[in-house]
Amino acid sequence: MSSLSAPLQTRFILTLSCKDVRGIVAAVTNFLAENFGFIIESAQFGDASTDMFFLRIEYAVETNAPSVDVLKKRFHEQVGARFNMNWQIVAKEAKSRILIMVSKFGHCLNDLLYRHATGQLAIEIPAIISNHKDWEHVANWHDIPFYHLPVIAGDKAVQEAQVMEVISRHKIDVVVLARYMQVLSEELCKKLEGRAINIHHSFLPSFKGAKPYQQAFDRGVKLIGATAHYVTTDLDEGPIIEQEVARVDHTNQPDDLAAIGRDTECQVLARALKYHTEQRVLLNGHKTVVFK
Repeated sequence: MSSLSAPLQTRFILTLSCKDVRGIVAAVTNFLAENFGFIIESAQFGDASTDMFFLRIEYAVETNAPSVDVLKKRFHEQVGARFNMNWQIVAKEAKSRILIMVSKFGHCLNDLLYRHATGQLAIEIPAIISNHKDWEHVANWHDIPFYHLPVIAGDKAVQEAQVMEVISRHKIDVVVLARYMQVLSEELCKKLEGRAINIHHSFLPSFKGAKPYQQAFDRGVKLIGATAHYVTTDLDEGPIIEQEVARVDHTNQPDDLAAIGRDTECQVLARALKYHTEQRVLLNGHKTVVFK
């Protein structure tokens, strides 16, 4: 392990997953030590049910460390290839570029914009897309380009091509469906695999589809919740990143449940986005590993 006697510069985050075998942590930490890396934070998990291993390390480098490109090449040759890892190294201060997509419900949009403006989310928001014009004034107030892209005459392919053009133009890293009430096509889901996050206004896997709060009311639930998950071709079946619940009772009407639910949705979506952009979420088949 390195010492703090030499000045430390940029911090990086290394994440990886691979089959769980002996020697992974030793190989990774020895590699960082040999390449002037100083470990700041480390978390690991071995999943016995899938026989997979997951690791997240935040580290700093000394002034005489190799460049990040050289480090990545060495890591692949000396460690990554050896264990057949799925891995990445990113600079900690790099801000993810977020595209927010929204329809008529703006609570999650407003919450994310506030958290961004106050520095609670270390992200950039270069664009907002909506199939309605309801929130254009909010985007203008925040000086963020707003794209009104409705689905005209049911031609979703044309609209989604426009969405992809915006994603490409603004070099988007993550797409956030902040109560965007359009089902993405299978083709677009595949293009955005692992980098599109949806907030579902129920505690999945219960109460899927339309009017979840009415469904919850009809069943007399005592808890309601929200679920943030990655978008996949299976509607509302993507790997879950974060969930939260709120306690309710027989006195709460559907509108009450919806109001409580909106607050929960905002909290869950913000946490999920924070975890994702801080490289704390690793895919584990149909599940996720989240290093909080």
